[in-house]
Amino acid sequence: MNKSLKIVLLLLILLQAGPLAAQKFGYIDSEYILNKHPDYKVIQDELLKLSTEWKKEAQSLDQEIKELYTQLKAEEVLLTEEMYQQRLAEIKAKEKASQEFNSRIFGIEGQYYQKQAELLQPLQSKIYDAIERVSRRNNLAVLFDKAAGPSAIIYTDPRHDYSEFVLEELGIEENN
Repeated sequence: MNKSLKIVLLLLILLQAGPLAAQKFGYIDSEYILNKHPDYKVIQDELLKLSTEWKKEAQSLDQEIKELYTQLKAEEVLLTEEMYQQRLAEIKAKEKASQEFNSRIFGIEGQYYQKQAELLQPLQSKIYDAIERVSRRNNLAVLFDKAAGPSAIIYTDPRHDYSEFVLEELGIEENN
């Protein structure tokens, strides 16, 4: 009885461990997928256009500040101390406004990054849905992103790269 109980227990353990050994793993390269998606190029172009406009505006503010400093330096001998300090205070206020502009536009939660998130969100959702469908279709337990950093993936076997399946799921043909 003791021996048969051990055998039954061993069989139960093996049956429980069986599905664990059968788990499939794979990886994708989200950067590769994004660069292949035509909508990403449109988004990048729009962001570049916006960023160029904002950078020009920031450069214009900086140029205006430089000109004010040059003008102050040229008129320094003609100004009273009070007038000099007043103009210097005006320049400092413009510098502060310029820094606030840069922070508001290009800061961590600035308009540029908000616009980027707004434009990329629908595309990222579409890609995530395709990744989920590919994972379910291929019975993958875990799917890593090779482009996510810092990555713990040291080596990847191309046989386990599902990036092309995701592109296929998105309806993107291989052009290269």
